[in-house]
Amino acid sequence: MKNKSQRRYCHPNAQGYFGDYGGQFVPETLSKALDELCSGYARLKKSKEFHRELNNYLKKYVGRPTPLYFARNLSKRLNRNLKIFLKREDLCHTGAHKINNTIGQGLLAQYLGKRRIVAETGAGQHGVASATAARLLSLECDVYMGSEDIKRQALNVYKMQLLRARVLPVHSGSMTLKDATNEAIRDWVTHVDGTYYLLGSVVGPHPYPTIVRDFQSVIGRETLKQLKEETGGRVDFLLACVGGGSNAMGLFHPFLNHKVQMIGVEASGEGLSSKRHAASISKGSPGVLHGMKSIVLQDQNGQIKLAHSISAGLDYPSVGPEHAFLKQIKRVSYKTASDQDALFGFHMLVEEEGIMPALESSHAIGYLTKHAQEFPRGSVIVVNLSGRGDKDIDIIRKFKQVPISAEVNEK
Repeated sequence: MKNKSQRRYCHPNAQGYFGDYGGQFVPETLSKALDELCSGYARLKKSKEFHRELNNYLKKYVGRPTPLYFARNLSKRLNRNLKIFLKREDLCHTGAHKINNTIGQGLLAQYLGKRRIVAETGAGQHGVASATAARLLSLECDVYMGSEDIKRQALNVYKMQLLRARVLPVHSGSMTLKDATNEAIRDWVTHVDGTYYLLGSVVGPHPYPTIVRDFQSVIGRETLKQLKEETGGRVDFLLACVGGGSNAMGLFHPFLNHKVQMIGVEASGEGLSSKRHAASISKGSPGVLHGMKSIVLQDQNGQIKLAHSISAGLDYPSVGPEHAFLKQIKRVSYKTASDQDALFGFHMLVEEEGIMPALESSHAIGYLTKHAQEFPRGSVIVVNLSGRGDKDIDIIRKFKQVPISAEVNEK
């Protein structure tokens, strides 16, 4: 039987708080929409028809279940008898875990009678997944994206346009994910009656952190079943990168009441001692951003600091409130990996396994490779490979990093 401390991991309270974090900090204009969302989602969760439709799409459209792959070469390279498994979310349709959430929320938008969705995106993966779900479900779609990220992620911008989504550039602030989120929320406030805000991570006002977590928890549920076949159920560590935190929460949540150590890896950019990082949990403090109370990168006056990461999907100056709570109660450990660590992790996985991970996922691989000696010998480790690296190749090429085991002959 689960004790109270175990049960408290599972759900926010009636006001949407996980411990000290969460809630709704929104203008009155959005209160009615959030109430409608709360009640609509509560009803839909109980609908067998909805779950049949969602599971059908996940299986036949998204390509689930995704494999749990034993990375034999990487395990051997890192020595210490480690057994490293990769949860292959990079094999999902659209190339990342984001599609799990956009299909679910797209169906929810239909249920609520909305014909238009608005979304924010950083690396472009949530934008592509939102546009894809919109085509599938015959919804209009507008995606806000920082102009800096538009430059970095031109391929994903073109994909969204092919999918008939409007990509709306944001030129304010750092011109990245935070500012795209600001504009998406402004749009939602203005068109709240006919528009559904399809939020991409476990952030924002209640009930969004719970909704996104629930749709992404398919990752962890599958992993639990697959580990029974691969290791008899044994797992010692779970690793995942953390920006807003949806891929990590999707893996972690079904394991919260299991005896396993969990590590979330934030982006330390050019170093924690510099001003150019995105390590919200490691260097932030309690504050309010985008309708939630969480841990935020802010100055002494409460002004939001600019976040930086080589990965467009991780340069967000806050983190989901459930992550902040799990840090507070010491259930999950949060570490960091730098831009250079991520590049090293990318090249390591390419060379050892022939897999090109997204720069987001490369942070988790980079942390593991750098700190392999700190894991007990014989550990079973699962790393969530949240996306594939096609979108990041131009960024990686600019660094001209020599591969780990062989030089590149340039003519």
